[in-house]
Amino acid sequence: MRMRTLPAATALAVLFSSAALALGGAGVAAADSSRSLDVQDPRDTVVDSVHQRLFISDSASNQIAVTDYSGKVVGKLSGLPQVTDLELSPDSGTLYAAVEGADKIVAFDTAQLTQKAEYATGAKTEPSRLTLADGKLWFAYGDQWDSGLGAVDLTAETPTVTLDLAAGHDYASPPMLYADPDNPGTLVALDAGISSGPIIVYDISSGTPVIRVSADKGGFPKDAALTPDGQNLVVAGPGNRALTEYRLSDLEQVRTYPVADTPYGVSIAPDGTVAATVDDFEETGDTYVFTNGPDQPASVRNLQYNGVWNRHGAVWAPDGNKLFVLTEISYRTTFHVIDEPRKYTGTLTVDAPATATRAKSLTVSGKLTSGLPPAAGTPVSVTRTDMESPNGKSLGTKTLGAGGKFSFKDTPPAGGKVKYTVKYAGDATHTPASASDTVEVSRATPTLTLNNNRKVYAYGTDVKFTAHLGSTYKNRTVEIWADPFGSDKPNKLVKSGKVNSSGNLTVTLDLKRDAKVTAKFAGDSRYKSKSVSSTVGAKVKVSTAISGQYKKKSVYGHTYYYFHKSKDPLFTTTMTAYPQRQQRLEMELYYQGTWYDAGTQYFKLSSTGVSRVQLGGTHETGYRMRVRSSYYNGTSGDNVNSTTHGDWKYFIFTG
Repeated sequence: MRMRTLPAATALAVLFSSAALALGGAGVAAADSSRSLDVQDPRDTVVDSVHQRLFISDSASNQIAVTDYSGKVVGKLSGLPQVTDLELSPDSGTLYAAVEGADKIVAFDTAQLTQKAEYATGAKTEPSRLTLADGKLWFAYGDQWDSGLGAVDLTAETPTVTLDLAAGHDYASPPMLYADPDNPGTLVALDAGISSGPIIVYDISSGTPVIRVSADKGGFPKDAALTPDGQNLVVAGPGNRALTEYRLSDLEQVRTYPVADTPYGVSIAPDGTVAATVDDFEETGDTYVFTNGPDQPASVRNLQYNGVWNRHGAVWAPDGNKLFVLTEISYRTTFHVIDEPRKYTGTLTVDAPATATRAKSLTVSGKLTSGLPPAAGTPVSVTRTDMESPNGKSLGTKTLGAGGKFSFKDTPPAGGKVKYTVKYAGDATHTPASASDTVEVSRATPTLTLNNNRKVYAYGTDVKFTAHLGSTYKNRTVEIWADPFGSDKPNKLVKSGKVNSSGNLTVTLDLKRDAKVTAKFAGDSRYKSKSVSSTVGAKVKVSTAISGQYKKKSVYGHTYYYFHKSKDPLFTTTMTAYPQRQQRLEMELYYQGTWYDAGTQYFKLSSTGVSRVQLGGTHETGYRMRVRSSYYNGTSGDNVNSTTHGDWKYFIFTG
């Protein structure tokens, strides 16, 4: 991925304009940003400073994505099979695209985003590399050893295409091409398809390329960029794990820029700042900026974070104030904007104990590391956030010691989660950094009780529940929740408020179902949260009526219903209704002073809670009998009430 530079006069105008605009700003650098980009296979990126756009070729989707400086797609140029290299005219008015799959080069109007011309390069030429120099659009074409150098004469009234301009050099692949408008008459070709890695410098001042100098530099170079004066070439990746700069006059090595992994892309800003991307296998960083030259440590950013190949380069904005970087994982591309690329990033760590005792001193330590270490004595600000200071309380500034280390003591007045945040404001050469760590500070356990646990009440009883809260610090509020049994009734807050002077909060509930009643205390800065529960029972309403008798009589201490043996008694049960509920009907017979089981059976209740059962069969006379209806928790079809027995009803058969 290459950076196309503007002519010197244009670049200076852009720089002057940017400086004038900056005077009206707040003076605070904007944060770096990233966003997902709908580009599957980015091949080249150029920056149009006039329209504040980037053009990104996408060979997989046969189009060029057009974005603004934030990476937001604002347009697309489609119908470009296997589009690869891009080139922008010096005035940013025309974008040239090498369309490898259509054997042509297409020119677009950058203001209107419309096609303005196309240049057929010949059948099976497959043009793939572009650069502008001396009024011609130079292009590399072909495949492997059938590769060559051609040009489109843009100065002709009818632009013409000329092939076979390699001046005798036999290319192993279509070469990468480089030229600088400030250094006319020079064209540089880099053959990356062979291990010898030749660099060929052409003299094109006559219009016909003549090899001025060439040299094999080894490896398979990935990218290159010309220095702002057009006199040197910085090459990425001939296998020596460094960026190497060569002098074009004799192709002698001038210097190297050290990087941790194999470089893949390189771009040079107008002021000579070198940026490079690398294959970050060691996860030490994928984007390097050599702010102060190769002899000083680079500013390193880790934009991809997963130690995989970063097969895309970085491109500078023409004014040199922003750096645009693409990263890709599994055909998912991310667009990154680095707003202060020359500043060194720092990693700030904060280490506090996992637990601590409230009102006791603890120690917080940490370290600020950077490629360019900040000086000892550099201040960092500290903020403590806790329950007493939820918006944070400044603890002042601390200073960095040797190696960027810092340490301070604090006595947390509040318990619970206490967060210590340390911030470094940055300076002229460093970006800001911040980090935090959290301590779990001890709190006392309060006393909280709730009465009535395991008690059972008659249906519809008004029951008073009292929550009692012992000593706390500031919070005296208690909540009481009631959760009736049954999925159709939600857990509900029935009262919330401050306890009285005795520490009590009371609520009266009308119990018609079993329920779990819970008292909750949210805690405060010195006492933990706590909750307690009481499970209470509520019986059902149940009654049994007997009908069909010929008389009633009080005898044996009870009211007996008398039936002729030819009459079948009818037992009508009324019980609190609930879906699918059944009542259990029990019958007993009295014999020689003891009641004996005479039969038990469940009968389904109607939707209104009524069950009618007629006792048939042969009825023996002279025996005392009794019957009752009951609800059994669980076996009566549900468990929303406590087991409840109805009253016994007595009856006897006569002749």
